[in-house]
Amino acid sequence: MKREIIQTQDGSTTIHLPEWEESYHSKHGAIQEAYHVFIKSGFDLFKEQPLSILEIGFGTGLNAFITFLETNKSKKVVDYVGVEAYPVLLKEALSMNYVSELQANEYQSFFETMHQLTWEEKHNLSANFNLTKRKQFFQDINDSNQFDLIYFDAFGFRVQPELWSLDIFKKMYVALKSGGVLVTYACRSSIKNALLECGFKVEKLPGAPGKREMLRATKA
Repeated sequence: MKREIIQTQDGSTTIHLPEWEESYHSKHGAIQEAYHVFIKSGFDLFKEQPLSILEIGFGTGLNAFITFLETNKSKKVVDYVGVEAYPVLLKEALSMNYVSELQANEYQSFFETMHQLTWEEKHNLSANFNLTKRKQFFQDINDSNQFDLIYFDAFGFRVQPELWSLDIFKKMYVALKSGGVLVTYACRSSIKNALLECGFKVEKLPGAPGKREMLRATKA
């Protein structure tokens, strides 16, 4: 499938799949979306340490990199697990302009290292940030009571509805600790209903630029 690197409206880049008319991040702003959905609506809720995060769709590493930057500001200790069935090419990841757009040039080597690390191993990348990358299909996730927060950042329902199914969200529910939170950019009724059926308490929140609403789900 053809893949293109495009610039989104906030100046940050993403990978676009023309055949699907789908991108890894919002065309309205990749960095804006990451901060709004995953940091402001998820990460910032938690004060306790360490914080364990599962990302569904590691992709370009944007969410992981921004979370790392936030650990430097907040001093939170984070164990981060990123799951990706089809890793992006190293040259694609290193073509992203996130470091410059985030004015984080001193962490250029960190961003590069993050993409060069071996999979299936836990790596200590700083005093506050551990990263494990897992090459895994989402339906094969079988963690239990392990995570405080899930960044659910799969491709959209329009192109991959199977990733937004009741079975997948049941796995997410089991993977979270009691009181754990799942955040996603999506706000389709069928997704909300699937989360509710799993036992989540679900909130609609204002969406990132270009999207009216998003969802946040909390495990009782």
